[in-house]
Amino acid sequence: MAVTIKSKDEIAKMRESGIILAKVHKELAKYVKAGVTTLEIDKIGEELIRSFGAVPSCKGYEGFPGSICISVNDEIVHGIPGDRVIKDGDIVSLDFCVLYNGYQSDGARTIEVGSVSPEAKKLNEVTKQCFYEGIKYAKAGNHLYEISGAINDYADSFGFGVVRELVGHGIGKEMHEDPQIPNFRQRRRGMKLTPGMTLCIEPMITMGRPDIVVLEDDWTVVTEDGSLASHYENTVLITDGEPEILTPVESL
Repeated sequence: MAVTIKSKDEIAKMRESGIILAKVHKELAKYVKAGVTTLEIDKIGEELIRSFGAVPSCKGYEGFPGSICISVNDEIVHGIPGDRVIKDGDIVSLDFCVLYNGYQSDGARTIEVGSVSPEAKKLNEVTKQCFYEGIKYAKAGNHLYEISGAINDYADSFGFGVVRELVGHGIGKEMHEDPQIPNFRQRRRGMKLTPGMTLCIEPMITMGRPDIVVLEDDWTVVTEDGSLASHYENTVLITDGEPEILTPVESL
């Protein structure tokens, strides 16, 4: 496993990329409303990313046609933007990467549209908190899979499903680097965390069973049982002390 440890200069560049991603996320969320198509959201997202002099990394990645992965309700990840119209009560995941000055950032948020059900609200709350339970262990000297176990245990305590086939990952010059970061408990502790690691920690939680299906477009991943899914992701830096969120959407 080749995990890259970032230098101070690289971290500074990743921080810049992450701030751009956070600003785009915050602005793009304003356009996720009933009556808007996912393709319209995608076009706005691409324009916003490019307005910062950055590149939407997802566009063209292994053939993906959009700049933003837009996944609605039972879609977990990798929803392709198109003519689907967002409706009141939907939950909509926006997941995308930004390339700036040679370095990547990656983040996802699931947005509630209008009057969503109490159950959907709870799913979103728990998914977000799964991330925060996980990064309690994202400290130098701890082990990678302590993050995984904390995410799994928190989701389990509410009876929600934890997707197993999709995981978090390292990030840097490349969108996906080592290590892989499962959201479910592992038998082993995993590698020791050291300062300079940059990780994408991204709980993907379902209201029902965790089983998935990939649709015929070869991209969109949905829950097998049709239950709602939520996704929350940040790019995180391991430091000598507390972890640093490099994509701080909520704090802008």
